[in-house]
Parts: sequence; structure tokens; C-alpha cells
Amino acid sequence: MIPLQKVARKNTEAEKISEIAEILGLLDETHRGKDWILEQIKKSRVKAPFKHTMNSFQILKSCPAGFVSNVLQVLRGDDFENFGDVKTLTRTYHWFFCDIVAGSNPTVPTKDQVRKVVAINEIVARVETFKNRDKDSTVILSTGDGMAIGFSDSPEKPLKLAIEVHKALNKYNLQRRGKEKLLIRIGIDMGPVYFIKDITGHANVWGPGIIVTRRVMDLAGDMQILASSRIADDIRRLSPEYKFIMHPIGDYSIKHGEQLNLYNIYGDGFGNKIAPRKSKVPKSNQEKEIKTTNNFVFNKIEIDLEVVDTKTMLTHHTWTWNVINIAKEPKEQVFYYLDGDVPKEFADMNVTVKDERGNKLEIQSLNVNKPYHKEFNVKLNRPLKPRQKKILILEYDWEEPERTFFYRFASDCKKFVYNFIMSKKMDLKTRVLKVDTETGYKIHATPPPLVSYSANKTSVKWSRANLHAYDAYQFDW
Repeated sequence: MIPLQKVARKNTEAEKISEIAEILGLLDETHRGKDWILEQIKKSRVKAPFKHTMNSFQILKSCPAGFVSNVLQVLRGDDFENFGDVKTLTRTYHWFFCDIVAGSNPTVPTKDQVRKVVAINEIVARVETFKNRDKDSTVILSTGDGMAIGFSDSPEKPLKLAIEVHKALNKYNLQRRGKEKLLIRIGIDMGPVYFIKDITGHANVWGPGIIVTRRVMDLAGDMQILASSRIADDIRRLSPEYKFIMHPIGDYSIKHGEQLNLYNIYGDGFGNKIAPRKSKVPKSNQEKEIKTTNNFVFNKIEIDLEVVDTKTMLTHHTWTWNVINIAKEPKEQVFYYLDGDVPKEFADMNVTVKDERGNKLEIQSLNVNKPYHKEFNVKLNRPLKPRQKKILILEYDWEEPERTFFYRFASDCKKFVYNFIMSKKMDLKTRVLKVDTETGYKIHATPPPLVSYSANKTSVKWSRANLHAYDAYQFDW
């Protein structure tokens, strides 16, 4: 007769062996192996008498039954604790994204659609830039009727690949008519991505780099090559020939209310001269503001924010501009635009503009008085001559319940200073982010802000030199 304790121990050991068998099957299905088991042991700080020379079964058998059960739960999907944990850093690539125009057109027989997919794959595979790529650092993703290719070594490669593919494709289409012709659209951009495993365990990428490149391509028409200004501005500086083929076409709307500034790329044997009209952002007062303010450069900008009511987050704003007129003619007006978190009438904002002597300047015209956005012109007390300097001080009140302030530079600025003051009783979570206005992508700005304390106040200061037109920063507190 076997004692009850031994029976229980025997049953527990049998259950453990059964669970290990199931684990080994799930490891194979999820493309995991011995290294993953060792990682889980390290995470859980399990003490077991195993050796690294053992196989997966032997290692698991040496571990406590409770740990084996927990591993099985994770593999079954019963434990979601570690899901979504991204441990890798992003890597920046220069992207080429293309697909076939009307590639899934239901009026075109499926077999003909497949022929076009095979043809574009073969054409790309034969051109020089693709054949001579660095295979270890190039990312290639199939998208069904197209592809995304990321080059880590040069921003020129997506451009060269696009031009070579277009020229080869034009030769291919000479022998075809009507719907037989293979038409594509191409988008070029640069940006970071994460490397992740897809559901089959194969390497894949995700992030603003590839997402925005797809958005650029989506805006293109038949046989068109579009590039974001982010990559185009870099490429144009490399060679005079690039400037000749890259043509700025303005801002276009993409998803989630964002905009992209684009270049249309065309030349002898490649591209399409006709810029797309769909999603084109019409010229606005903000563009006029940028042109107007670009008549000036800033010696210094100082922004002061002070929270005067902690319940409503009513904030007093003071902008001090030290400007120089760089236009060839005198300037009589300066343009401002303001944005806020809550709807507000202009008359309730206590807007004043003064010069360095304290003289109040006239708000000559209120161009836009929307609930969250204001635009207005201020008349200078005397025309500002070319190369002449001027100090302008704008003050206004607006609630900031989102506890965020955004500033975009319309012209180059030699020095920028941000000062923020609030009650010491309030919790402060201060950070400064540099914002890519094309994509919305944000990174922590350097240097970090400086925080100081007095008897009743908390003060935050951040400064930086040599900022450029269109640079944008977000200040959170």
C-alpha cells in the first residue's frame, strides 16, 4: 500500500510533466525556445539546479511546479502582464514606399492584377540601387500590391531607387496599352521605427517613419513621386541636380488633422509634373503670418507664463520679441496669432501690445476671432526701417486647463527663453518637447528645464540658442 503523501507527490509530478509537454508544443508554435525559458527564469528569480547545457525539457523539469504552471499560462495567453512590452530602441531609416495604382480594381481580372504585382517586383529587383543595396541593413516589406524599402545608410537611395524604377517602368509600358499599363505611385520620407515580431514570428517594423511614408504615397497620383520636406530638404543640399528635380508644392492634409509639406519629384523620364489637388491645404492667414514675420529675425524671444487662478488655470502670457527688420523696405505692421484650450472671446483676453518705451500699440485689425484661435495685426508707432531693431511686448490672459503651451517659430531666433511660474501647492510635471509639426512626433528637448522654488512659488526656466524658422516646442507642466 502506497502512503497518501507519495500518491499526491506522484500525481503532482505527472501534472508537471504534462504541463511541460504542452509548453514545448507552444514554444514551437510561438517561435520561442530555450533562451526564452532562461529569460523567464531570470525574471522570476527562480532557483533551480539546472545547467545551460540542458535542453528545454530538462530545464523545466528542474524548476518548481508553480513556475512551470505560470509559464504555461503565459504561453496560453492567460497572463497578459508582459504583453506590449517594447524593449528595443527605434532605428531611423530612409523610406521608399510604392504600390500599384488601382491595384485591386474589380474591373481588372485577378490574373492581370497578379501579373502587375509580379512585374513591379521584378522591375524593382533589377534596378541598380536595389541590386547594390547593403543586404544586412536594408529593410524590405511586401504590402501586397506594393512594397516598403528602408535604407539605413543614405537619404539619396530612396530617391535614386524611385527614379530608376520609373525609367524602367516607362520602357515596360511602351509595349502595353490601356489597362495593361502598369502605373505606380511612390512616397519618400525618413523616420524612426521599432522592430517587432509579427504573428508568424517574422521580423516587422512599426513607427512614424513607415506610417508617414505611407501617408506621403497615398497623396500621390499616377506615376508620381512625392517626398516629405523632411527628407527633401536634406537631399536638395547634397547636389545642384537634386534641386532641379525637386519642386515644393505646399501643405497637404493627412489623417488625424495633421499636415505634410511636400515636394513633387520629376525630370526627364520620371515623375509626374501635375501636383495632386486632393487634400491640398489652401493658403491661410497663418501662411501670411509666416511670410510677414519672415521679414524679421529675432535677436531674442522671451515667453513668460504665470498661472493666476489654479482652479481655472487662467494664465497670464507675456511675449517679448526683440526683432530686426531684414526686409528691403520699412515695415509698419506685425502679425500675431494665438491659440488656447478653452473657447474665449478676444475682448475678454485683455490683449495689449507695447514697445520698449511702454507705448501702447494699436491693434489695427482682428482677422480671425474663432473660439480657440485668434489672428490680428498690430500697427507700429513708426515704420521700422531695414536693419532697424524693435522690442515688442504682447500680454494676454487665457485659461490653460490642458497645462500645455505650444510655440512655433516663424523666423530664425538667436536666443529663446521660456519662464513659467505657478503656486508651490500645485503638483508640477514639467517637460519640454521638440515637435515635428509634419508628423506630430515628439522628443524630449535639451537641455532639461531648470526648476527653482521660493516661499510660495515654483519657477521653471528653459532656454536655447540659434533656433530656426518652423521649429516648434511644447511645454508641459
